[in-house]
Amino acid sequence: MNSTDQPNSDAALAPRLSASPNEIYNHLAIDAQIAEAAERAATPADLRSETIEILKAAQANGRAAIASAFSAAPFDAAAMTASYTYLTDGMVKSALFVTTQHLHPAPKKAPVLSVIGVGGYGRGEMAPFSDVDLLFLVPNTSTKWTNTIIEAMLYILWDLKLKVGHATRTITDCVQLATEDYTIQTALLEHRYVCGDTDLAEQLDETLKRDLFSGSGQAFIEAKLEERDSRHLKQGQRYVVEPNVKEGKGGLRDLQSLFWIAKYIHGVEHSADLVAAGVFRAEEYETFKAAENFLWAVRGHLHLLTKRATEQLTFDMQVSVAEAMQYEDQNGRRAVEVFMQAYFRHATVVGDLTRIFLTKLEDMHVKSEPLLERWFRRKPKIKEGYRVVHNRIAIADEAAFLSDPLNMLRLFEEALRTGMLIHPDAMRTVKANLHLITDTVRTNPEAQRIFLDLLLKHGNPERALRRMNELGMLAAFIPEFEPIVAMMQFNMYHSYTVDEHIIQTIANLARIEKNELEEELPVASSILNRGVNRKVLYVALLLHDIGKGRSEDHSILGAQIVRKVAPRLGLKQDEVDTVEWLVRYHLLMSDMAQKRDISDPRTVRDFAKAVQTVKRLDLLCVLTVCDIRGVGPDTWNNWKAVLIRALYRQTERALETGLEDLNRQNRGAEAKKALREALPDWPKKALQIETGRHYDPYWQGLHVTAHVVFAKLLRDVDPDVVQIDLHPDEDRDATRACFVMPDHHGIFSRLAGALALVGANVVDARSYTTKDGYITDAFWIQDSEGNAYEASKLPRLRQMIEKTLRGEVIARDALKSRDKVKKREKAFRVPTSITFDNDGSEIYTIIEVDTRDRPGLLYDLARTLAAANVYVANAVIATYGEQVVDTFYVKDMFGLKYYSESKQRTLEKRLREAILEGVARADS
Repeated sequence: MNSTDQPNSDAALAPRLSASPNEIYNHLAIDAQIAEAAERAATPADLRSETIEILKAAQANGRAAIASAFSAAPFDAAAMTASYTYLTDGMVKSALFVTTQHLHPAPKKAPVLSVIGVGGYGRGEMAPFSDVDLLFLVPNTSTKWTNTIIEAMLYILWDLKLKVGHATRTITDCVQLATEDYTIQTALLEHRYVCGDTDLAEQLDETLKRDLFSGSGQAFIEAKLEERDSRHLKQGQRYVVEPNVKEGKGGLRDLQSLFWIAKYIHGVEHSADLVAAGVFRAEEYETFKAAENFLWAVRGHLHLLTKRATEQLTFDMQVSVAEAMQYEDQNGRRAVEVFMQAYFRHATVVGDLTRIFLTKLEDMHVKSEPLLERWFRRKPKIKEGYRVVHNRIAIADEAAFLSDPLNMLRLFEEALRTGMLIHPDAMRTVKANLHLITDTVRTNPEAQRIFLDLLLKHGNPERALRRMNELGMLAAFIPEFEPIVAMMQFNMYHSYTVDEHIIQTIANLARIEKNELEEELPVASSILNRGVNRKVLYVALLLHDIGKGRSEDHSILGAQIVRKVAPRLGLKQDEVDTVEWLVRYHLLMSDMAQKRDISDPRTVRDFAKAVQTVKRLDLLCVLTVCDIRGVGPDTWNNWKAVLIRALYRQTERALETGLEDLNRQNRGAEAKKALREALPDWPKKALQIETGRHYDPYWQGLHVTAHVVFAKLLRDVDPDVVQIDLHPDEDRDATRACFVMPDHHGIFSRLAGALALVGANVVDARSYTTKDGYITDAFWIQDSEGNAYEASKLPRLRQMIEKTLRGEVIARDALKSRDKVKKREKAFRVPTSITFDNDGSEIYTIIEVDTRDRPGLLYDLARTLAAANVYVANAVIATYGEQVVDTFYVKDMFGLKYYSESKQRTLEKRLREAILEGVARADS
């Protein structure tokens, strides 16, 4: 056995290395050092110890050389993966050299041993901290000597901190086990000789080709497809904002699955052979290589930055990888957003390629249907120019199909009409001929009709839009859509890329139209049942975020884009005007509902003036609901539903009966009447006391259910006891916490501190003073999951609140250890913005603080306002992932608004200082 043979892959790896072979691993020099150490060593243990030091130094030098070269050429993934493979080969080979030549010299009749790399290592593609999968191949059964060699090698490699997966098998074992286990079969598909006996390695190669990889591969293909589906189910779609580079949809494993199947079926050795094998067209192979290179580069940088085998692009790592790959800020977008858009575009390409290839293989290996099933299944009639191949729509004559570019739109219409999938060959034809979609096609009335029918006619427009988007057809037909394709919004609020978010909003609208969400969305459902201009609504949703990713306000820019796109889609001028307005103000209703006190008549009056008509209100309400629901799977909740519903109904009433109905006196009279009706058993005198002890804002600001609670708490109030009522408000997904106590300065901030201390997230807070000197404060709080507190947790909640209010726990001190911002969230930039509005309310100044969210923020802000003698009447909290907008309705100590600019500046300075102090605590 010649244990010093160079690995036969050296010649293949060397041209791709990132540095010279000797810089990465100098085989001859290192083995010479080991030989010298063998002469010096007094015992085998001394030699082993010195060998480890020699190899550690070589490993460190090699890693440094590769990392340096990769840093200088951050996209050269092929060189990086080949270099780490070459370095690993060197260490494996030296481990075999020292064990067989010095530690455990071979007996006279040396048993045969061959070391084979399998899996990714066998393929010759390694990231910095990839596993090293080794097959120790023996001719029959392993001997005591071979077991000793293998054990000694493994200990050396483990001491080098390599994560080694290993197995000792004969060729017969390999075939038998691989037949039973597709994971083993896949690993052997990419075996590669590293060192040891070459004849045995060649026997393995010949046997595997003959006995394992010579069949049709149907079972292997089915296993790989099933494995892919289960992996995608576990990892989620490729649109998830923190994707797994290796296992996620559109990741490296998808590309590898494709190659494994191609290698099994076609016997190819390199991905370049996929073109000659007819798997890919030349341009498709180029996109395959580009995606593969990009994903490997990302994975390499991830490993180097974390110093371990990290595969998930968490938010913090996205920023670091973008910097390592030398991305820069562009046109108002952060470098990380530019990088992640590139990532998602490559992931989409991977999805296209794997779908084309694997779906075609599915067709090739599809099982025949039972005869009776084929007879009795009713199939839709296909229009001329198409044919059905394995229940997929295919193109009958490609030349005829391409002679009229409108056929590329008709294909999607036919797929929706029949409910069938599009055949992968038809997809390839579309993708390869997008250049045929010119301005002439875009302005063709028939093209406009087809596209609008895709949105309006078939009931599942998201299916057509998603397929069009993935193939590039949507951006070809609406070029203004192209910049937002795969565009990531770098925050924790949005779960999808911009294009996928738009498709999700349209999917929501289609579901509402089909009455699938009637119980969950009664107002939006009733609006659609009454009838709206569906064309306007669908086009508005399609274009509402089309202006994102630029330095300008995306709502303003989007409205400008609508003026060009909407007429091109065939909309009339009045429809264009309405779509433009909807896009320009698509955030208005959401902002008003979530960031303002909608019980304040001025809020509703201002909103009604902006909307002007019930027709616009209807359209904006449905668009807002679809938009919020399209942000992420858990973004819409009952709290938002109640706010949107209340704002809609109040505004609708105001527009129909007149804005003069929106005044405090009317609301106060109605609220007092409702209270009397809710307390029919109360004596008249008690009711008179209760209705006379509160000022007007109290009656307009709370629902009758809260009025009843406060009436009961105040009826026999003890000034020495804090009255507390905690009640789950299931309609709002929150717990209502009501407090009654004698009025004194700073009580609002103390309550905010007490609630922060128990981990409660405040979503709304209202504070009122009675005429006889009591505070009536109502807070709506949620747990860390955004839900109302379970009834079993309310006693502990009450106990902690009472302790804090009695001064037994100082919230400011206790919160210090809870202010920490999670590592993955530190990458987000959330600039602080503080505004003062004296027009949005008749009697209060509205202070809006837009900043990064963290535990205890509301308490810090409320405490700062209290210290400045600011009276806080209401606080409205809107959270958007890592960003929060805390809105305070305030007056000064004399009951006046803050008109003075100097007072505003002083307050703003103090609030900013409080925020910075909290940030310092959170980052420490």
